Amino acid sequence: MKVFSGRLRSSSTAAGRGLFLSVVGLAVSTALFVLAVVSISFILLGIGVFTTPVVLEAVRKHANQRRLWAATWSSVRIPVPYRPFPKELRPGVTGQVERTTLMLKDPATWRDLLWLLVDMTAGSVLAVVAAGLMLYPVESVVLAAGLWRVFQDEPYWYMFVPVDSQLTGLAALALGIVLFHVGLRATEAVLRAHFLLARTVLAPARGEELARRVERLTETRHEAVDTAASELRRIERDLHDGAQARLVAMGMNLGTIEALVEKDPAQAKKMLAMARESSAEALTELRDLVRGIHPPVLAERGLGDAVRALALRLPVATEVTVELAGRAEAPVESAAYFAVSEALTNAVKHAQAERVYVDLHHAQGMLRISVTDDGKGGAVAGPGSGLSGIERRLGTFDGVLAVSSPAGGPTMVTMEIPCALS
Repeated sequence: MKVFSGRLRSSSTAAGRGLFLSVVGLAVSTALFVLAVVSISFILLGIGVFTTPVVLEAVRKHANQRRLWAATWSSVRIPVPYRPFPKELRPGVTGQVERTTLMLKDPATWRDLLWLLVDMTAGSVLAVVAAGLMLYPVESVVLAAGLWRVFQDEPYWYMFVPVDSQLTGLAALALGIVLFHVGLRATEAVLRAHFLLARTVLAPARGEELARRVERLTETRHEAVDTAASELRRIERDLHDGAQARLVAMGMNLGTIEALVEKDPAQAKKMLAMARESSAEALTELRDLVRGIHPPVLAERGLGDAVRALALRLPVATEVTVELAGRAEAPVESAAYFAVSEALTNAVKHAQAERVYVDLHHAQGMLRISVTDDGKGGAVAGPGSGLSGIERRLGTFDGVLAVSSPAGGPTMVTMEIPCALS
């Protein structure tokens, strides 16, 4: 019974998502495809130079949202292969022409437009099927309950059953029960097929993917070197300004105590108390420094317990769900821990959240982490933000970051790191 209720809940959720995609996804994809075609056609008239970047940016956001849903709803990872823009674009009309040219030269742009066309057709059909497998059986119940009386003069076809009497209504109900059981087993698979179809169109070709991967690894290698150098400078500064200064002062106090121990025992006793206090403070600072490098609970008990311990120190209610069958390599665990820590800090500081949910699980060779809060939303992974720091940290391990944060919330930060558990 428990297994059945769990399957019913997951299949109903998948059906609701399929219904949402078949309505909202179809409407947005159709509107964006028409706008994109019209805008690109108007480039020769000059108007499209100003409208095309805006429309294509909206297309990219729509595609990225679908990538996020694919990862969170069906564990289907779709790469984000867009070429980065130069840091400086010229202002005015010249800059608009450059931006338009760069976007139209990007192969990912044309894959996005092809995906819009596919999403309007085959993608919508799969979404409708995912919804219909669970919703269509409800109609058979209504027909058998008495709605068949409306169709006594002219039968109503429920699939291949003509309904015009109580008997045929019960036959429709029997067919609906069969469809319901099919839906319990197939709805999630059909929804996953929808996202796999999107990945087939949106994912770059193998050669392009390899070139992008080499470029990405080169970039993250430089970032890793810079981050390591910065971290070493921070540790050196913290040691110099904190524990080292206290230890030097304690050594000087001990020298003074040595001179006073016979002449003024009372003063020497007082200075010994001060030295003991300084040593305790230095030890606390050293422990904090070590915890900032690699928390002891992470080394001893693993990522799940370390995140739980992190959540206990937060001033907001935090729920942590962990499904890890083993432990990742220490560098991966450390990167994941500090990424979660940064995401939680952002939720507390900027989102004004009252509740935070953290989910960690491992599937298909991928460590997946989501941090969701019920705050005000509006988070953007732009330059200089805490989220961009998370992205750089994950990039060192070929990980990715996805952010969904509409105005008004909620905010969902999804992180993925390829790794194996031991």
